[in-house]
Amino acid sequence: MSKKRVASLSIAGVIVGGIALVTGLLLASLPAENGEVVLPGLSSQATAKSDTFGVPEIEATQREDAYRVLGYLHARDRLFQMELMRSKSAGRLAELFGAKALDADRKQRVYQMDRAAQRIVADLPPAQRLTLQAYVDGVNQFIGTARVLPPEFLALRHRPEPWRPEDSILVELAMFQTLNGQEQDERMVSVMARALPQELVTFLTPDTDPYAKALIGGSLPRRFNPSIPLAALASLPGTDSTLALNQAVDAENVVSGSNNWVVAGSKTRDGRAMIASDMHLALNVPNIWYRADLSYGNRHIYGVTLPGAPAVILGGNDDVAWGFTNVTGDFLDLIRLETDPAHPGQYRTPHGWQAFTEHQETIRIKGEPDVTLTLRDSEWGPVSDQDLLGQPVVIKWTALEPHFVDLGLMDMDQARNTQQAMAVMNRFGGPPQNVVIADRDGHIAWTYMGRFPKRRGFDGLISQSWADGKLAWDGSIPPDELPRLFDPADGFIVTANNRTLGRDYPYVIGHNWSLSYRAHRIEELLKNRDGLTEPDLLAIQLDTRSEILAFYQQLALDALSNPSAADDSLQKARNAIAAWDGYMKTGSIGAPILSEFRTRLAGAVFEKVVAAGQRLDPQFRYAWREMETPLRQLLTQRPKGVLNPRYQDDWQAMIVATLRQTVQALREKYPAVEPNQLTWGMTHPVNLRHPFSKVASALSGVLDMPAFDSDGCASVCVKVMDNAHGASERLVLSPSHPENALFHMPGGQSGHPLSAHYRDQQDYWRDGVALPMKSAAAGDVLRFVPRL
Repeated sequence: MSKKRVASLSIAGVIVGGIALVTGLLLASLPAENGEVVLPGLSSQATAKSDTFGVPEIEATQREDAYRVLGYLHARDRLFQMELMRSKSAGRLAELFGAKALDADRKQRVYQMDRAAQRIVADLPPAQRLTLQAYVDGVNQFIGTARVLPPEFLALRHRPEPWRPEDSILVELAMFQTLNGQEQDERMVSVMARALPQELVTFLTPDTDPYAKALIGGSLPRRFNPSIPLAALASLPGTDSTLALNQAVDAENVVSGSNNWVVAGSKTRDGRAMIASDMHLALNVPNIWYRADLSYGNRHIYGVTLPGAPAVILGGNDDVAWGFTNVTGDFLDLIRLETDPAHPGQYRTPHGWQAFTEHQETIRIKGEPDVTLTLRDSEWGPVSDQDLLGQPVVIKWTALEPHFVDLGLMDMDQARNTQQAMAVMNRFGGPPQNVVIADRDGHIAWTYMGRFPKRRGFDGLISQSWADGKLAWDGSIPPDELPRLFDPADGFIVTANNRTLGRDYPYVIGHNWSLSYRAHRIEELLKNRDGLTEPDLLAIQLDTRSEILAFYQQLALDALSNPSAADDSLQKARNAIAAWDGYMKTGSIGAPILSEFRTRLAGAVFEKVVAAGQRLDPQFRYAWREMETPLRQLLTQRPKGVLNPRYQDDWQAMIVATLRQTVQALREKYPAVEPNQLTWGMTHPVNLRHPFSKVASALSGVLDMPAFDSDGCASVCVKVMDNAHGASERLVLSPSHPENALFHMPGGQSGHPLSAHYRDQQDYWRDGVALPMKSAAAGDVLRFVPRL
């Protein structure tokens, strides 16, 4: 045999051997679903029986044992997800991914979340700390005994550090940041307040819309000027012609939110009360949630959990069920610091000039030298790395406040009725949420969960100085003063990130509420219905009607009613718009044109506003979630002086021009299909991706869920579904009949791509097919025994 042939065979052997080794490692990294596990610290034996979707039913003697087992199972099935969450929250992603994550880590370190987590753990009540430590011990038992770590760790050649109690708090703080830790609202309005007359700022930042309806506190909003400030608008200088196209107006303004509602026994088929909850978050692989069922002593609690944290987030026990939506309130203030060259390194406070406290932090970077940061603190909190209007600001945020964060949701295992459940929720220091609750006796309720800042002297809308002592946070709103509603006459309660409070409620909770259409539509589908069942509520979760776009449909049809006003291309677009059926279905013709038309109209109408803001801050964007109110007012009344001067106050010309731009943009984006033939599904693909496939597309077929054309929309219909954002779960549950509960979530229980439970729930979620929350047992049993 020739030397060349021998060499070729040797190379082939190495390749085959390498493939075999990799395959062997991947298979070895699949965790066991049956057998016996030694779990030190258990008081007695515990079991985890899995159903056909890999959902564990944990049986233990006491709470700490159950959460010790849950910690082990979280690590077994989702360890890399947990590693990412704690690393991102602490600003340590560069340790995993190298220098490309350095900028994200720099920004994150400013919040000093690891320090906050240490304070929070020390502040926890003893019972919570005990359960947290049991959970942490369960996580570390898996890390310490796993034969081979999950594939992501193998690929990164990374060994996770032991899990700490602080890491579970970092996971909770990551949810704070996702739900209500953004600075952009206050930055945006602070720029507007400097750039625009006050009456114009009020007009552009209302807290109401045509669909708004408060639950308590009267019917009147706090911020609404029904009159268009004509002089203020007309006084704004003209702009160049590029601003309408630079995405500086965000008409969708997608928010991490949700739908939830609860119906009383008076409206259901047999007197059972039911909750429905679908939480809208970033869609990734694996899904953020992990399903679990825990029984210990005389307690039973079940639903979705968050890998890395010891609690059932959403679900029920044997007596009550609950669901969440984001409050979209204001929980972060940017305190403007007064500095002076005469006092270098100091800032003014009510007690005089104070020196900044500085400390250094080290960012370790995979494969490169460490980077050292110097961070500044004030008596109010950390100093931001980004000035606002040329001045430094402090980040004052509930997630970083002493006594504002805890793990009190674990106490929902003790709630026996809606009143007790409300008391637990009002005292839990988690990310503030709307909570709807049902109990087994048919009662229903709504309240707030979390700690809400009690502001003194201001409402938190814009950045201000606290140097004179007149402005402050005086702790949090007392739990007993948080809003609540019990057994309303209508027999149902709905929230969808909308404003739920009228101005008679004594505290200002927020400003930039979500558009109320989703809540309005859900109420519309509930109010004249009786005899409701779980499938009926699921059907509402899947509703895709968008009355919002009907306004723009009529606007476009009116503008193109005169054949001389439009060329052949626009007339074809008019026919497609006229054919739109009012729903955002995959086959809906006209929906792509109307959605793009609304976005571009907002850019054209608010072009001068954006220009005024960008003169002060080039990064300024107008992204008010109740933008629909001033937008419709202006499009209806069409005053002079609002539009770019090139339109010469001719609103009809602007609308037709915007339609023409819309058609051209769709033609360029989808060149294979004429705009009048585009269906909503063609323009609305949903692709759930694993973090690795985003940087290594060749892995997509193994790691990602198959892409699909979806119905639903980003924000203007009940079924929220958009690329990378949508319903992270759907739950319909009656606490008196859990056997009839329905549940969806994308992907599956496991984060391991070779697991049978990596994608086995995906199709049910994608297609909206009713799936029981509890399926038949699969026969897999893990027995956990204490170390003798």
